[in-house]
Amino acid sequence: MPADGTGRREGRDESREERADRQWGELLQEVRVAQTGVQILFGFLLTVVFTPRYPQLEPTDKIIYILTVALGAAATGALIGPVSFHRIVSGRRIKPETVQWASRLTFAGLVLLLATMTSALLLVLRVATHDPYVPYLVAAILAWYLLCWFVLPLWARSRSAED
Repeated sequence: MPADGTGRREGRDESREERADRQWGELLQEVRVAQTGVQILFGFLLTVVFTPRYPQLEPTDKIIYILTVALGAAATGALIGPVSFHRIVSGRRIKPETVQWASRLTFAGLVLLLATMTSALLLVLRVATHDPYVPYLVAAILAWYLLCWFVLPLWARSRSAED
C-alpha cells in the first residue's frame, strides 16, 4: 500500500519505455495542432510578396514582413523537427531521449509560432489601419497569447506541485 494510506498508487504503473511511448503519442497530438496552424500561416505569408500591394509597402513594413517570414520558417522547422528526429533515430532504443528532444523542439516551435503570429498581426494591422494604437493592440493580444500558452499552464503546474 502507498505511503499516503489511500490505497491508490502515485502516478502510472509503466516502464520507462512505456512512459516514453505514451508521451510520444501525446506529443504527436499536440504537434499536429501547432504544425497545421504554422503551416497555414507560413503558406499565406509566402504569397504576400507576390501580390501587387507588396511593392507599395513602407520599408518598415517590408522589414516586419521579412522578419515574420523568417520566424514562420523557423517555427515550421522546429515543429516538424520532432517527426524527422523520430524517423532518424527510430529503432535505436532511445525513445525516452527522443521524447525529450522532441519536446524541446516543440516548445521552441511554440515560442517561434508566438513570435510569428505577433509579428504577422503587427504587419497586418499596420498596413490595414496606419493608426498609432496598433502596437498597443498587438501588445494586448501578445499578453493574451502568453497568458493562454504559458502563464495558465505554469500556474496550474505550480498548483499541482503544491497539492
